[in-house]
Amino acid sequence: MASAASAASAASAALAHARPLDAQLDCKSTPHAFIAPLQDDNLLERKAMRVEPNSINAFRPVKGATLTAFGFKVYALVAYQKDDPLFKQGKGEPIGDAAYGAVVWGGDDEVEQKVRDAGSDAVVHHVAPFVTAIFCKP
Repeated sequence: MASAASAASAASAALAHARPLDAQLDCKSTPHAFIAPLQDDNLLERKAMRVEPNSINAFRPVKGATLTAFGFKVYALVAYQKDDPLFKQGKGEPIGDAAYGAVVWGGDDEVEQKVRDAGSDAVVHHVAPFVTAIFCKP
């Protein structure tokens, strides 16, 4: 019985840290408004795990947090906003004044279909087999 209670407790803790990001990926938000609340809720690492030459900052969900985008599990969130101290600038030319999105575990076609079904204008990019980026440039 104790192991069943432990499993139930662990499952409810995991669900407490799950957050769907579909609404924010409608491409009507800002990178800051996308990233900062997740950091404030301790769902996203505060420091970018990587800063690309084009200034895209990649943030990883904290251990135990589950973020989803259109039903797909999020591997990382990406964002950049010019002149915002939340984001570091890369060594190359920035992608633009603002961009944000999610890198998810899922095939390109399946992700594209879910994004379009939700009415989002996000661009869907192939990253690797079964890894796809959902990207907004507001």
